[in-house]
Amino acid sequence: MESQVRGGTRWKRFAVVMVPSVAAAACVGVGLAQGALAASFSVSGQQFKVKAKHLHGEGFAQYGGIDTVYTKTDGKEQTQVPVAISSFDNATITKMCQSVATPIPFLKKTFYLRLEAGNNPDKPVTAENLYIDVAQLDADAKFRHIDIGVAVRDKSRGPAVKDIKTTMPGGFAQQAESADLSNVEQTAWATTAGTFTLNGLSMKLGTDSKMECF
Repeated sequence: MESQVRGGTRWKRFAVVMVPSVAAAACVGVGLAQGALAASFSVSGQQFKVKAKHLHGEGFAQYGGIDTVYTKTDGKEQTQVPVAISSFDNATITKMCQSVATPIPFLKKTFYLRLEAGNNPDKPVTAENLYIDVAQLDADAKFRHIDIGVAVRDKSRGPAVKDIKTTMPGGFAQQAESADLSNVEQTAWATTAGTFTLNGLSMKLGTDSKMECF
């Protein structure tokens, strides 16, 4: 069975998402062993944007969760936000752009960090055991052998549940043998991965708002 969804809406539709955080990208991979569960951590309070021409993922699952977010840069105040956790056993991404905007109050400026990778279709971005905490997504999406309405604890596809303490074991989940997303634009709070390879990595920092991916 195959299911196809055309985008143009926010994540109330299939919030299937992709690609890692700018911090992870800057380090060319996060420090988790392949096959390990994604780590739990408090996120920075800044969302980042990602744009990609195409994502192909094998072993997909999605379910709800909660992220703990710092509301101030001094790290003294936190809040919790709901997220859609999308996970893949492995994924390949072409023409990926990723950006984050960081206001610097004492300079009265906003700096933009932009990352690009996978522009060569023969050398895409690749990831294994990938988790993305999503706020919003627009994309054209196609799923193969999809199950909608599975309990989180009973899902059989995708990597292990990210953090059972911040999810509902009997809560709503969906899973598929594979997922293909085209013309992706998404915002996310955080990403973790087992292994993450950025081919053709390019990073830029500046004050021009046009550096954002969208």
